[in-house]
Amino acid sequence: MRIIPAIDIIDGKCVRLSKGDYSTQKTYNENPLEVAMQFEDNGIQYLHLVDLDGAKSKQIVNYKTLELLASKTNLIIDFGGGVKSQKEVLLALSAGANQVTVGSVAAQSPELATEWLKQFGSDKIILGADCKNRKIATNGWLEKSSLDVIDFIQSFEAKQAQYAIVTDIEKDGMLQGPSVSLYRDILRKTSIQLIASGGITTIDDVLLMKEIGCEGVIIGKAIYEGTIKLKELSTLC
Repeated sequence: MRIIPAIDIIDGKCVRLSKGDYSTQKTYNENPLEVAMQFEDNGIQYLHLVDLDGAKSKQIVNYKTLELLASKTNLIIDFGGGVKSQKEVLLALSAGANQVTVGSVAAQSPELATEWLKQFGSDKIILGADCKNRKIATNGWLEKSSLDVIDFIQSFEAKQAQYAIVTDIEKDGMLQGPSVSLYRDILRKTSIQLIASGGITTIDDVLLMKEIGCEGVIIGKAIYEGTIKLKELSTLC
């Protein structure tokens, strides 16, 4: 299972939110490169980089941060936030992203996301399935839909999607544990390579995600608040 620490960016700074609420913003470091290098120094190979400004504005904003982290570290980066057009996919990939997460477009313009899967390859495009009460949310989680998360994943699995990042918004940033039942249901009803995100609080949560069959686990606030130590994660990399 891949260990994937998260860096969320607002105004070029490393921040975290609670339940996706921008009013809860807490800045942990004004230098995301410093954070990324700490990850790399502890043997971590992957990074989940989110442009929160981009998610809200519906176009990539912090691509310079992506360029910096990609050029100054060897981390394998998946990037999301504001990817709404082919231009943005190309921008993210050219700036150094190894994979690009597509969420809002997949929910609102599924034919376009399907086209990108074919054009760029299912190894490059990750399905972003952010949900609240198992219903897909879009545009920086500011808009809700009536799409069931499992139906959503199944529909894209039929279109050759390989990977999905699934975030339970109610769990995200709360340090109260992940949505184990949701992830078990997804793993039982689909064959997607599931990357669990949201609520990971302790190293036991990480090990449980591995036990139930997740392909990867994204860890954010737990690292910044110290409930999971980088040295603990390094033993799993």
